[in-house]
Amino acid sequence: MRSLSIQPRKAWLVWVPLVVGALSLAVLPPAIAQEIMRTITVTGEATESIQTTLAQVNLGVQVQAPSAEAAQEEAASRSNAVIEFLQSREVDKLETTGISLHPIYDYSNDRQQITGYRATNTVSFQLPTTEAGSLLDEAVEAGATRIDGVSFIATDEAIAAAREEALRTATQDAQEEADVVLSALGFQGQEIVNIQIDNAVPPQPLFQQAEALDARASAPTPVIGGEQDVQARVTLQIRY
Repeated sequence: MRSLSIQPRKAWLVWVPLVVGALSLAVLPPAIAQEIMRTITVTGEATESIQTTLAQVNLGVQVQAPSAEAAQEEAASRSNAVIEFLQSREVDKLETTGISLHPIYDYSNDRQQITGYRATNTVSFQLPTTEAGSLLDEAVEAGATRIDGVSFIATDEAIAAAREEALRTATQDAQEEADVVLSALGFQGQEIVNIQIDNAVPPQPLFQQAEALDARASAPTPVIGGEQDVQARVTLQIRY
């Protein structure tokens, strides 16, 4: 029978990895070095209020007729008249927002019966708030039968300027907070190692529900805008 012998492992196979591990501890990777760096994280916020000067209007034409063809034809005729009027007033961002045609049912006598059709065409557009009241009255005279609502917004230029100012103020606020905390603890800020900026997105425009206007009204419909807030948030990570 063949005999087996087991030789003991040489000692140098054991201590070599230990030496390599010790040497690896001598030089820390940049990621670990950054983890042990002392930092403070602060966030500053700011809000800028700006005047809304534009009105976003949604209006349209809604008609009923015995047949689908008649309803659609009348809605198209009235809508064309309204659009021609709006184009003559040179409103901005005029676009169609909806076209629909639905049957009208009568459920009397425990039965469902179509009695007619309802056609609706709607558009949206922008114009200066100061002109909105008179234009709404004239739009009804031109053929509009429904006003779905009016919202108020600021111009793109005003929003951009407010965003810059809000970011500037939020940054100063974050820096001042860091200075106060570090000073109270006896430390001094060295450098900013990270900056995070949240987008300064304006909130939804102010919305005002409006109902169909009487074209025979003696006074123009009053339309008054308001203010819009633009917010910004800046987060700083500062080494000390």
